[in-house]
Amino acid sequence: MSDQKVRVEIDGGVATVFLVNPPMNVMTLDMRRELDAALTTLEADAAIGAIVLTGDGDRAFGTGSDIKEFPGLLADGSVVSRKLAPENETFTKFANIPKPTVVAIEGYALGGGMELAAGADIIVVAENSKFGVPEINLGAIPGSGGTVRITRRIGIGRASELFLLGDMIDAQQALAWGYANHIKPKGEVLAHAQKLAARLASAPKQAICAAKQALRYGIYLPEEQAIAKLLNVLDVLQRTQDLREGADAFMNKRKANFQDPLDTSKFVGCIFPK
Repeated sequence: MSDQKVRVEIDGGVATVFLVNPPMNVMTLDMRRELDAALTTLEADAAIGAIVLTGDGDRAFGTGSDIKEFPGLLADGSVVSRKLAPENETFTKFANIPKPTVVAIEGYALGGGMELAAGADIIVVAENSKFGVPEINLGAIPGSGGTVRITRRIGIGRASELFLLGDMIDAQQALAWGYANHIKPKGEVLAHAQKLAARLASAPKQAICAAKQALRYGIYLPEEQAIAKLLNVLDVLQRTQDLREGADAFMNKRKANFQDPLDTSKFVGCIFPK
C-alpha cells in the first residue's frame, strides 16, 4: 500500500488534487510537504488551467492536524516552527495561486480542513457536510490561517461564533453564511467541482489572474487604494491579445478563442501584498 499522502489526477486542463489519509484525511507533516510540492508543480505547468482540491473518500475533506504528531512537537516546543509556520506557507500558496481553484467537500471539514478550504475561489459541498474549528475545546485556537481567511469569507460575527464556541455548522448554514458557494447531493460534489473547474480552465488566463488580484485588493485595501490598484491591473490587461480577441468575438457574434498563456510577471501572481 502506498504511503503517498497527496494524489494528483489530470484531465485536460484540470488537475484534481486528493488529500489521502483515510478515513478523515488528517493533515500530517508529510501531507503538508506533498501538497506544497504538488501546488508548486501545478502552478508552473502551463497546461493546467484550474485546480480542484478534495479529500479522498466520502467521509471527510479533512479534519485538521494529526493529533498523534503533537506529543513530539510539544515536547521540543516546535509546534509553530515545524508544524504551523510551514502549514501557513502551504495554505497561503494555495490561496494565492494565480490559477482558479475549486474545493470539493464531502463529509467533514474541520480545523485545518476548514482553514485550507477557505483559501479556494469556489467551494462546493455535499448536503451532509459539516464544518467547524473546534480548537477552543482543546485549549487552542486555529493556527493555519483560518482566523484570517474564514473571517474574511463569512464576517467577524459569524467567525467569532465558530471560533469561540467551537460548534459545527451544516451545509445549509455554510451556504447562508457565504462560506460555501454550491450544495450538491452526496456523491455529486466532485463532478460538479470538476465541471466548474473545466469552465474556469477554458477562460482567459490573464483575466482570471487579474480578477483574483483585484478581488484581493478589494479585501485588503481601503476603497480608494483598491480602485487605484484595480486601474493598474486593467492597464496591464488592456494590452493582452485575449482582450482584443474577446472584443472581436463579441462584435462578430462568435465564440472567443483565448490563447494568451498565464504570465504572472505582468501582474503579481495574484498575491497580496507585493
